[in-house]
Amino acid sequence: MPIPDLDIVLPVYNEGRGILPVLRSLKDHIRTPLRILLCYDFEEDDTLPAVRAFQEGSAGRDFPIVLVKNPARGPHSAILEGFRRSEAPAVLVWPADDVTNAAQVDLMMGKFREGHDIVAACRFMPGGTMQGCPWLKDLLVRCAAFSLHRLAGVPSRDASNGLRLFSRRVLREIPIESSRGFTYSIELLVKAHRRGWRVADVPFRWIERTDGKSRFRVGAWLLAYLRWYVYAFGTRLGLRA
Repeated sequence: MPIPDLDIVLPVYNEGRGILPVLRSLKDHIRTPLRILLCYDFEEDDTLPAVRAFQEGSAGRDFPIVLVKNPARGPHSAILEGFRRSEAPAVLVWPADDVTNAAQVDLMMGKFREGHDIVAACRFMPGGTMQGCPWLKDLLVRCAAFSLHRLAGVPSRDASNGLRLFSRRVLREIPIESSRGFTYSIELLVKAHRRGWRVADVPFRWIERTDGKSRFRVGAWLLAYLRWYVYAFGTRLGLRA
């Protein structure tokens, strides 16, 4: 199989009831040649039979999906295993419940082809929105986004969003030190910014999931996020990689 322009890392956890609309949305709306790296924790995950049935049906024809077994457990390990298995020049992490934003992926690839190393899905720009978020998560995310962009000078207006496209250079040259949740995403963003690499935003509509269970843990990951929040302000003070 030739290397595609884009690998989409799609971490799943018992998404059997909702994964097919996500796959159909990606197939129907993205024109960029791509491959799905579907990352799962355990063989009993009910996502797997649904995906295999999709692959065997006419809807899944000519739509490459690779099943990637997570060597550990949890979203962080699953995503990093997806990164290790990826080969494309651009790699996008996609949530397993997003059926809204697939049409934006080609816009992200356009920014990538213009020379941006990171392209962020942005909820806080014209055309973007965040709906249905629990109040504490909403407050923390909005405050972090505003302060990192306006005060620390981070180019993205949505620094904590895990839905993000990375160039091969980012994954090859920036070591990931994070070990919790989705903190790798803000880590790569602020490290790339410190190196002076280009970052762009594309508007996305974020609607909090109502089906299934989110694996975003505000309390458990807060200190891990705080480390990279402080790092971003260090860049504003003139520290360099």
